[in-house]
Amino acid sequence: MKIGIPKGLLYCRYHNFIETFFLELGAEIVTSEDTNKKILDEGVKCCIDEACLPIKVFHGHVSSIKNECDAIFIPRIMQLYDKEYICPKFCGLPEMIKNDIPNMPQISSYPIYAWDHKAMYKWAKNTGNLITRNNIKIDKALKSALTVQKNSSYRFNDKKYPYTIALVGHPYNIYDSFVNMNLIKKLNELNIGVITENDVDSSNINLQIKNLYKRPFWTFTRNSFGFSTFLAKQNKVNGIIYISSFGCGTDSITVELIKYEIKDLPFLLLKIDEQTGEAGLNTRIEAFKDMLERRIKIESYFPSYG
Repeated sequence: MKIGIPKGLLYCRYHNFIETFFLELGAEIVTSEDTNKKILDEGVKCCIDEACLPIKVFHGHVSSIKNECDAIFIPRIMQLYDKEYICPKFCGLPEMIKNDIPNMPQISSYPIYAWDHKAMYKWAKNTGNLITRNNIKIDKALKSALTVQKNSSYRFNDKKYPYTIALVGHPYNIYDSFVNMNLIKKLNELNIGVITENDVDSSNINLQIKNLYKRPFWTFTRNSFGFSTFLAKQNKVNGIIYISSFGCGTDSITVELIKYEIKDLPFLLLKIDEQTGEAGLNTRIEAFKDMLERRIKIESYFPSYG
């Protein structure tokens, strides 16, 4: 059986888990190409105008492989952690796809509650039944997938740079080089190293959340706030760059929480949408580097600055 897996949204974070699970069950995997102009244009054509860029891109990935597979995996991710949710669009993503893209094959979209082992087994059984009714095989595939995911690493900062910044945002905006216009490569060429939330232990992230009036309702908010403010308070970065999709509701709150907490640490907010011109982004990150240089020079002359 051919299972289609779109390379959009949280595929960048959980592709090892997803692919291992289906391969262990004996399925043949059909993945879309890495995000490119063709996929973006197809997604914009299929999706409603009000949707954010990652949702439009996901539509493009689905459309590009829908005729090449027997079933397609559309993750309905409800929760990654207890008492927290991620972007609300994930909850209704399968329905969006069904209504926006015609002639879809069978869709696998059983809800995913990643923090609950029993709920994960229910997901595995429901999803695995597309391929086999052997519960022992499904259980083995789930265990293998969880092990592979646990041992996966997603890091960028593998060498020393004169400057280091915290790159904050939803994972699919950070890891999709087409969507973010090769931002990490551009920063490295400017001698700026990148640290993401994967480089910070979750206990340190959770510790920072205690500074908030109440626990965040959204997982992306918790991760972004906890990770960036921890690095800022520990003086481990020279600045922060937040990459956000235009029109993202959760980011509008997260950005303000971070800016309030980090005080005068250099902060750059980059908004991305379906426009692919790079000149504006290049100018802004070059100006940000100039800001980092000036700040370091001032601090060397006036150690008590800040």
